[in-house]
Amino acid sequence: MRDVAIVAFAQSDHLRRTDEFSEVEIVMPVLHRVLAQTGLRTSDIGFTCSGSSDYLAGRAFSFTMTLDGVGAWPPISESHVEMDGAWALYEAWVKLLTGEADTALVYSYGKSSPGSVRDVLTRQLDPYYVAPLWPDSVALAALQAQALIDAGETDEAALAGVAARSRGDAADNPHAQLPGVRPQGDYLVRPLRTGDCPPVGDGAAAVVLAAGDRARELCERPAWIRGIDHRIEAHSLGVRDLTDSPSARLAAERAGAFERPVDTAELHAPFTSQEVVLRKALRLGDGVRINPSGGALAANPVMAAGLIRLGEAAARIHRGESDRALAHATSGPCLQQNLVAVLEGEAQ
Repeated sequence: MRDVAIVAFAQSDHLRRTDEFSEVEIVMPVLHRVLAQTGLRTSDIGFTCSGSSDYLAGRAFSFTMTLDGVGAWPPISESHVEMDGAWALYEAWVKLLTGEADTALVYSYGKSSPGSVRDVLTRQLDPYYVAPLWPDSVALAALQAQALIDAGETDEAALAGVAARSRGDAADNPHAQLPGVRPQGDYLVRPLRTGDCPPVGDGAAAVVLAAGDRARELCERPAWIRGIDHRIEAHSLGVRDLTDSPSARLAAERAGAFERPVDTAELHAPFTSQEVVLRKALRLGDGVRINPSGGALAANPVMAAGLIRLGEAAARIHRGESDRALAHATSGPCLQQNLVAVLEGEAQ
């Protein structure tokens, strides 16, 4: 297998509303910044892959518009996934492993502000038995949180501690939408308060991948992808144990996360209760730095938040702040689908 690394990462400032900007105008500056970090031009990229959702945009094939920001002429090798950009990164990683390209540009974006993202996400549910009941994303997360409390895995005070730590760490993140500790607020759906839930906002992210010696040419300390895997739970919530995540555990095992300890973990846990589940499933001890960027509780642009976790983990390796990091992305209700990657830097 070829060695493939993340060599550059950029993201937008995540905002509650970007009414004055289109998706193209949000994405373009991010693409320019990530390419500038490597000195590459669009014509130097061997493969381009994006992640987004037409449901957020409210129109079919909306991703074709953002290709204006990439520059699709002369014709480029391009693909798209109707998923978080973390899965677009997976596709690009496979492309580089085959030897069909030496570099790849991966980007994703989401504008949640135009509509009710809580309602939009109900379209992920079983269309016959669950979706007609309209349980939104917060209500389903509250079911998971209550199951954890009933099982003795956590309590409301511990969940508040997760929120305080995450947003406190985000004070050092210039792109965060909610930096700094703030009150937990009122209940949205018991036992989840406002502080236990992610902000609704708009944003974009991009990374550049490169293989072998090309990665070393483009980055002083590449973040090598030592393993990456994704798994999915049963679609029906009624047949799942919401206090555990076997798919995250299996993905971590197949990615090699349990072979040696990691020092950093960027977890895509939009709700405080989901960090509790992931910590246990991924066997993360107290010595692991969890979400030093603030995580999805500080900024959660739908369809980009998972890619940001990979980018943030890679950036810490680039800066020499981490040697072996775990990055996680999720999709679907109550951690239904999970992707885990293990990133390493070369010895300093």
